[in-house]
Formats: sequence, structure tokens, C-alpha cells
Amino acid sequence: MITFLELLVNGVSIGAVYALIALGFVIIFKATEVVNFAHASLLLAGGYVVARTQPVIGFWLALLAGVATAAVVAALVEFLVIRRANVLSHSVLAIVTIGVDIVLTTELTRQIGTEILALGDPWGSSVVSVGGVTIAEVRLVALGTAAALIGAFLLAFKFTGWGVAMRATAEDAETAALMGIRLGRISLSAWAVAGALAAVAAVFLCVFPTPGLDRGTALVAIKAFPAAILGGLDSTTGALVGGLLVGVTEALMTGYQNQLAFLGRGIGDVAPFLVMILILLWRPSGLFGTRETARV
Repeated sequence: MITFLELLVNGVSIGAVYALIALGFVIIFKATEVVNFAHASLLLAGGYVVARTQPVIGFWLALLAGVATAAVVAALVEFLVIRRANVLSHSVLAIVTIGVDIVLTTELTRQIGTEILALGDPWGSSVVSVGGVTIAEVRLVALGTAAALIGAFLLAFKFTGWGVAMRATAEDAETAALMGIRLGRISLSAWAVAGALAAVAAVFLCVFPTPGLDRGTALVAIKAFPAAILGGLDSTTGALVGGLLVGVTEALMTGYQNQLAFLGRGIGDVAPFLVMILILLWRPSGLFGTRETARV
């Protein structure tokens, strides 16, 4: 029972980090209807800046620098690439983001090389024990941080002028533009917010128990894509639920890997994608996604 509770708490904490990344996918999709496949490279960029600057300016300032860098890079991608692309198809724009991701990831992995970069976080390998359940302190910090950021975004999305404008844009972009909403600003801000959230997620993906940031970190971020898809690519609530579902599934499958040996080694890595496939077979729009209706 203790093992199960430890795996469950770890799964919820890493799931909250996945939810941050998935929320970035959702924000951009709601604002532009583009699936951003360059999101993993934005995460890698933010984490790289934190790792390189923290020995000089300390962890907290490095974290701010990483968040700002990822937000600026994301905004530049929107302004210089997405907005300038002379295409109307959102599918083509999604393919364009794949090209952007390849370019950014290639350059970042070249800079990282074979190194494993420490992020210098203040929590280290400290653990907390509650009722016999032991969990890394950084996991609790990750859970609290993700909950605070997601909660703040949901409140802003519902009650601020920016949130109202984004919701209007997501509902009907043409009508929103006629009502005076500047779609370019909404799109730019959505990309910047998504980049900032990715940078925060990078920190918690690269600290204990992982050794640090390396060239494979971007691949870890891909696990958040099933979270966004199975939750519903146009649902902020779905991003949260999808992230938690993916995190718990991965943790349990990895923790009980020996008992599930008949499914093959590494089942924890593919479990999120299996869950995504099963849910999409049942609900093609995701758990909370908007179902498309057609008159026949």
C-alpha cells in the first residue's frame, strides 16, 4: 500500500508538470487553431538558459531568465514564422512548426553536446516522509507550483480582459476581429505564455531524481502531447485532467513494471500513448474537447 501511495503522489506531481506543458499546447491552439509541434524545443530553450546562467546569477534569477527567454523565443516564432507564413491551412502551419522545432532543437542539442547540465535547484535530493510515504521535496514543490500557475491562468482566462478576448477569439475569430479584438496581439501573447509555462516545466523535468538537462530532455516533453490530446486540444480543463492522467499512468506502469513484464520492458514510456489511443477511440474529440456537429 505504501508503494502504491508513493507512486500515486509521484504520478500526480509529474502529471501536474505535464499539465503545464499540455496547457501550452491548448493555449496556442485556442488562440490560433494551430497545433504547435515546436513546444518541446521551447521547453529545451528555457531549461538551457536556466542551466547556463544559474552558476553566475543564482537559481531564482536564472529561472526568471529562462522563463523570459522561452517566452521571447515563442513570441518570435509566432511573429516571424507563423504570422508571415502565407498559408491559410492550419495543418500546413502545424507542419511549419515541426520545421521550427527541428531547427531549434538541432541548435540547442549542438550547444549541449554530450553534457548533462545541472539546474542548481535549491531542493536537491531532499525527501519528505508523511505517514510512511516518502516523496522527493521537489515533487511537492512541482505540484504546488503547477497548481498555482494553472489556477492563476484559469482565473485570468475567465475574469480578465485578455482572457475574455482569447475566449472570444477561440469562439469565432472573425467576429472577434469585427468587435475590435486584435487577433495578432492575442496570438502573440498566447505563444509567449505557452513558452513561459514550458520553461517552468523544464525545471521540474530536469531536477531530482533525473541527473539534469541533456539533449534528450525535449523527448520527455513529448509525453505531454498525449495529455493535451486526450483531454481535448481546445480545453484548458482537459489539459489539467489529461496531464494528471498521463502522469499517474506512467508512474504506476513504471513502478509495477516487474509485475507487468509480460507487456514488455519500458511499458511506462508508452503507456501515455496507449491511454491516448483508447480514449480517442471512445471520444475522438478528447475527454473535454468540443465535439464538431454537422447538419445532414
